[in-house]
Amino acid sequence: MSLLVVGSTAYDSIETPDGSREDCLGGSATYFSLAARFFTEVRLVSVVGTDFRDADRKLLESSGIQTLGLETKDGETFRWSGRYHADMNHRDTVSVDLNVFEGYQPFVPTEWRKTPFLFLANGHPEVQASVLAQMEERPHFVVVDTMDLWIDIARDSLLSLLKKVDGIVLNDEEARQITYESNLIKAGQALLELGPRIVLIKKGEHGSFLFSHFFQFALPSYPTEDVADPTGAGDSFAGGFMGFLAGRGRVHLGNLKRAMAFGTVTASINVESFGVDRLAGTEKPEIDSRYQDLLQFIQI
Repeated sequence: MSLLVVGSTAYDSIETPDGSREDCLGGSATYFSLAARFFTEVRLVSVVGTDFRDADRKLLESSGIQTLGLETKDGETFRWSGRYHADMNHRDTVSVDLNVFEGYQPFVPTEWRKTPFLFLANGHPEVQASVLAQMEERPHFVVVDTMDLWIDIARDSLLSLLKKVDGIVLNDEEARQITYESNLIKAGQALLELGPRIVLIKKGEHGSFLFSHFFQFALPSYPTEDVADPTGAGDSFAGGFMGFLAGRGRVHLGNLKRAMAFGTVTASINVESFGVDRLAGTEKPEIDSRYQDLLQFIQI
């Protein structure tokens, strides 16, 4: 089944202890789309400026991503700059220039308004809710991503949105922030009480947790020796997760566990290069190979 993603497309400038890169193709929806494309048709709704490179548009389209919803507006594309610490788990945001993304109101093309799987990438919860309201039919499965900023400044809107979606993806710090629970198990359970059927908590190099009212599941991360750039790891994890579920068309315990594993290995590939280079250059057999490796790692 098709998968619709709404979020940012950006140019990132990244500095790590091992190097730096200027104006890499990035953005939450970009990473998500390139990860999800291995499993299903991906429909991208986002916005870029007139400076968006033709080569980057062609990269998305040649990867099979549907770009009918990728708007071009007068101005510059959203830009982000960050510097990673030595452990690569923490970073400092150097600059953020929203440019055409500021005040962006996503428009879902009419022919996409019955898409069965929907991912609302990180953004203001009121904007995310406006996307859901545009759908002519309630999607089969809707998942939302968020961040500390929206928990701080738009908490009520976020809590309202959580009553309308099937799942939420967030990191461990955000889970604690929204629930006021220091214990992640309690945080996951508290998030379920806010409305979603599933809660997916990312812990970076320490793996991820999945919560529902009926089960809990945890996976380690895929062992990766060469981490070049962690930017977009969470988005590519979500892309692998949602892409697999959309490709299967059914959301049940077995598929949720497999989706977590595919999200994990997709993210492990993403971090091996600056920007989207590694993810964009990967073929499905490598994803499948790492999936089998991960199964061997966790087998007892």
